[in-house]
Amino acid sequence: MSEVLSEIKQFESLPKERVFLLEALGRFLAEDLSSPEDLPPFSRATMDGYAVSAKDTFGARETEPVILKVIGEILMGEKPRFSLHPGEAARIATGGMLPEGADAVVMVEYTEENLGLVEIKKPVAPYENIIQQGEDFKKGQIVFARGTKITPAVIGVMAGLGITNIPVRKKPRVAILSTGDELIPPEKPIEPGKIRDINSYSLFAAIKEAGGEPKIYGIVPDVAEELFERLKVAFEENDVVLISGGSSVGTRDYTLKAISQLPGAQLICHGVAVKPGKPTILGKVQEKAIFGLPGQVASALLIFYLMVRPLLLHLQGANEKHLFLKKILAYAERNIPSAPGREDYIRVKLTPFEKGFTATPIFKKSGLISSMAEADGFLRIPESSEGIYEGELAEVFLLP
Repeated sequence: MSEVLSEIKQFESLPKERVFLLEALGRFLAEDLSSPEDLPPFSRATMDGYAVSAKDTFGARETEPVILKVIGEILMGEKPRFSLHPGEAARIATGGMLPEGADAVVMVEYTEENLGLVEIKKPVAPYENIIQQGEDFKKGQIVFARGTKITPAVIGVMAGLGITNIPVRKKPRVAILSTGDELIPPEKPIEPGKIRDINSYSLFAAIKEAGGEPKIYGIVPDVAEELFERLKVAFEENDVVLISGGSSVGTRDYTLKAISQLPGAQLICHGVAVKPGKPTILGKVQEKAIFGLPGQVASALLIFYLMVRPLLLHLQGANEKHLFLKKILAYAERNIPSAPGREDYIRVKLTPFEKGFTATPIFKKSGLISSMAEADGFLRIPESSEGIYEGELAEVFLLP
C-alpha cells in the first residue's frame, strides 16, 4: 500500500467548493472545522426531576430526606426567569435549561412534593443528570480536521452548531472507455463471438460508491486512431480516465500508445507485481490520471479497489485512513498456494465463527464476474510468501 500511496500523492487534490449540509454526506472536509459556539449552548437536564445545587442534597436518604423549597418550574424551550439560592429547587423536564445556581438534577423518582416543598430522598453529585454547556464542543475548538469523512453523525454535529455551508473538494469526474471488437452493449441481443460489456457498468457503480461522477464513453473498437480520438475527448472532459482492456503487451493493445500521444504524458507504471491485474498502466497528463485496466472483469475491479479508488478518495481530500479498503484478519479455510515475487489477491467468502472469521477462497478465473459477485473481500498473500496454510491468519480487504 505504501507504493500505491506514493503514486497517488503525485496528484493534487481537486479544488474546493461549498455545499449545503444535506448534500455533504460521504464527502470529505477540505478545511479544519471550528466550533462557532458552545454545544450544547446551555447546561440542560437529562432527566425529569428537580434542578438543585448538589451540595444541598448531601446526606439525603429515604428515612431522612432533605427538604427544599420549590420556587418554580422551568418550561421546555424557555430561559429560566429565576436563580436558585441555597435550600431551593425547581421542577425541570428532560432538556430543560438549568437555572443559575443549579448544578445537578434529582430524578423525580427520588422526590416527593407537597405544599411547595420537595423531599429529596437520594443525594446527587455535582453535574449528575445534566449535560453542561460546551460539554460536546467548546467555542473555537477544532471539531473535525481536514480530510474527515462526513457521516450522518458528523452532519448531526454540524447541524447542532449551525454550520450549513460545508467546505469540501469537488467530486472527480471519471471517464470509462471499454476497448475490444468483441464487446457489445448490454441492451443488445447476444451474437456469436460477442460478449456484453461488463466492465463499463461495474466500474461505473464502483466509481459512484467512491464518490466520483462517472461517465461511460462507449465501446471503442481495436483501432488505434479511434481509441486516441475518444481518449482525447474523455481526457478534456474529466479528471481521471479509465480504459478497460488493451493494457497487455500485444500487437492490438493500443492503450499505452494512445496515452503516450497526449502532450506531456508521463508513464508512472506499466505492469504491477499483483495477481490478478499485472498489465495495469498508470499515466499522468497535466495533473490528470489515466489508467489502463485489464480487460478481465475480476482483474479490472481488483485494480480499481487497489489503485483507482484510493486515488479518487485522495482527489476528494480524504485523509489516509479513508483511502484504502478496510481490512480484517481471517483464518484460511484451506491451503492457498502462491508464487513469490508478486502479491496475490484471492477472492474469498467470509464465515463468522467463535474465534473470528474463516476465509474460503473462490478459485475462479479472472474473466468470470461471478467470483466478484460472490466475494466478501480479497485475501492478500504477500510478495515474499509462497502461500497461506490452512488455519493461518491472513489479511482480508473487505469489499465496500
